[in-house]
Amino acid sequence: MTRRVLVARLDNVGDVLLAGPCVRAVAASAEVTMLAGPRGRAGAELLPGVADVIEWCAPWIDPEPPELTAEDVEALVKQVRDVAPDAALIVTSFHQSPLPLALVLRMAGVPWIGAICEDYPGSLLDLRHRVDGDPPEAERALSLAEAAGFRLPPGDDGRLAVRRPLPDVTALTGDPGYVVVHPAASVPARTVPAGRWAAHVRALAEAGHRVLVTGSPAERALTAEVAGDAATDLGGATDLPGLAAVLERAAVVVAPNTGPAHLAAAVDTPVVSLFAPVVPAARWAPYGVPVALLGDQSAPCRGTRARECPVPGHPCLESISPERVVAAVAELNHGATAPLPRVNQRGAAPLPRFTTGGQRARRTGGVS
Repeated sequence: MTRRVLVARLDNVGDVLLAGPCVRAVAASAEVTMLAGPRGRAGAELLPGVADVIEWCAPWIDPEPPELTAEDVEALVKQVRDVAPDAALIVTSFHQSPLPLALVLRMAGVPWIGAICEDYPGSLLDLRHRVDGDPPEAERALSLAEAAGFRLPPGDDGRLAVRRPLPDVTALTGDPGYVVVHPAASVPARTVPAGRWAAHVRALAEAGHRVLVTGSPAERALTAEVAGDAATDLGGATDLPGLAAVLERAAVVVAPNTGPAHLAAAVDTPVVSLFAPVVPAARWAPYGVPVALLGDQSAPCRGTRARECPVPGHPCLESISPERVVAAVAELNHGATAPLPRVNQRGAAPLPRFTTGGQRARRTGGVS
């Protein structure tokens, strides 16, 4: 009889995509139900290995949290009981606690629960997994699955991936080989104003690139301003699978630290990452593809997790010139005559481009 495992990741699309290797490891020997928040559900539906999705907004994770009510908790308990999972893995970022959800899952009768957890879990967890070092988020999540006894199937390299086939977007994009600029981020500190993005777009167009600007329906005003007369505006033109298809046909994607940067990695497209160091690039840079990491990673805002930039003038990203963006795109597109210097996570000596490498997390325990 096939085991049924619930895998929870309750925040944004990018976070859910980074849990993809963990999900595939579980799905190699069990049926996976994904528990996702409303901001991440579309990502969960795009992950290979997910059989079905439960949506629930966690008040301790969502940035605009709803009121916690008994009725909402009871509704989630009922949904989980209906699925009747044999086990659950709770995937979180380092600053999130798995224990509130573990409590709810115990109320739903889940007999075995594993999570990465620093706090004393009492009887809430059967596997209290610890992670050493500062591994990329995808590896951190995968290590939880491995600690629980799940392994990626033979031939799976552990990179990000999306469900296939993707839709045909030729009518929107024309021939492949263009550059995508995705200017929006869910956190203001991780991006710059539209005028700055428009300057990057104009410079790319003047360098001979065909540029497409992408964004959600709510970001149409932003994408229109950024595209101007120099690029094709695709703001609001696709759902998430359609956006994945647009990104897959791109030569390079230029984006801040945002979900579509991880979506680009999931379709194997190189990323020029305008990365604000409010969170560490070691954990959150696009995973498993060539990445040109731009932005001052030693800026005073580093590690603050600030939603609004705490430094006047937003220098870590505003200091990135359009010429530097053009040079980074050229290098990733194999058109540069000299290598572009990269800054490592601590702002020290240049490093090679980020790939799938990184320190692996320590493994403990397993599913009995």
